[in-house]
Amino acid sequence: MKVLIVGSGGREHAIAVSVAKSSQVDKIYCAPGNAGIAFVAECVDIAAMEFEKLADFAEEKQIDLTIVGMDDPLVGGIVDVFEERGLRVFGPRKNAAIIEGSKAFSKDLMKKYHIPTAAYENFTDADAALKYLETAPMPIVLKADGLALGKGVLICNTLQEAKDGVKTLMLDKQFGDAGNEIVIEEFMTGPEVSVLCYCDGTHIKPMTSAQDHKRAKDGDEGLNTGGMGTFSPSPFYTDEVKKFCEEKVYQPTMDAMKAERRDFVGILFVGLMLTKDGPKVLEYNARFGDPEAQVVLPRMKNDIIDVVNACIDGKLDEVDLQFEDNAAVCVVLASDGYPEHYEKGKVITGFENFDGKDGYYVFHAGTKKTEKGIVTNGGRVLGVTAKGANLKEARANAYEATKLISFENKYMRHDIGKAIDEV
Repeated sequence: MKVLIVGSGGREHAIAVSVAKSSQVDKIYCAPGNAGIAFVAECVDIAAMEFEKLADFAEEKQIDLTIVGMDDPLVGGIVDVFEERGLRVFGPRKNAAIIEGSKAFSKDLMKKYHIPTAAYENFTDADAALKYLETAPMPIVLKADGLALGKGVLICNTLQEAKDGVKTLMLDKQFGDAGNEIVIEEFMTGPEVSVLCYCDGTHIKPMTSAQDHKRAKDGDEGLNTGGMGTFSPSPFYTDEVKKFCEEKVYQPTMDAMKAERRDFVGILFVGLMLTKDGPKVLEYNARFGDPEAQVVLPRMKNDIIDVVNACIDGKLDEVDLQFEDNAAVCVVLASDGYPEHYEKGKVITGFENFDGKDGYYVFHAGTKKTEKGIVTNGGRVLGVTAKGANLKEARANAYEATKLISFENKYMRHDIGKAIDEV
């Protein structure tokens, strides 16, 4: 069979590597792809938001299955376009992808269906938001309603910071239209855990847990980024927590979306905070996390094609989803200065050091192939992932592996997974 993957980051590279393992797949295309994906797929020069061009390509090449990795096209309705043309595609339709596309929608959904989350209020008027803040307890969290590359969340410790945050989101439009509406919610504390789930509209199967590091610098200092590294499984995600989430979060979310006539087929990413009052939902995403996919997919035993087809066909309940009894850690190699100002075009060396190394992966995020070789082409450049018998071993292996890759201005956090040493 022929498979098309839509996207260009580390997540899509991880998906491509998983798809390439399937004996059912003869040919993989990726649009637009990147320099690393090009090793396992044929990259196609079509942007992820060019839905009609992508559908034309899928028809022309007789693609059997399209997997959409990115949030923007899902929220924009790429699945609807493909389905209208009779093309087999994996991902939620536009009316279901709103669970990520609008934080106000997802918060209202959780309130209506009694899914545990932080207390909150939605605002479309900046003056009303500022007035609300005058009596709100600090610290407090401000969230842009729409998509903001994982950066539209502001944690404000003082009233002045919160007021400045409203100005940044709603008046200065730092994240464009994503800030037309904002969510102001209570500040929660506790370990954060990410759980990706396969969904077929009725049934939901959670994958192994993961834990992300969003801040740019060690010790969770610096600005919010798209993610500087992750590990799987999370030691905080105990059997007790898992049971609670299965009963109070995962299936209730599927049932809620069905009740709203927004049947969710695809990947539901559930961001959890394990508070002293129990697990609560921080956010939903409508696709694989990045860089969570880079540690979860390498540990999955199943053929990804079997699972994806079961989701599309409404037969996920027939799948026995299994993961290896080990651990994985991903350390993101970024361009120094990310997420603000950084240089591109730096030559990357050392990929050959990973040839034949079982349990080690270099997932490309911001890379480009040029006459000089593969060069940096973004803030997050590579995700170096390693497995181990346990988290400590996987962490040691991952950091050792980062030494094998070199480029000018290489930057990384040195404490990815450090929390596991304290559990």
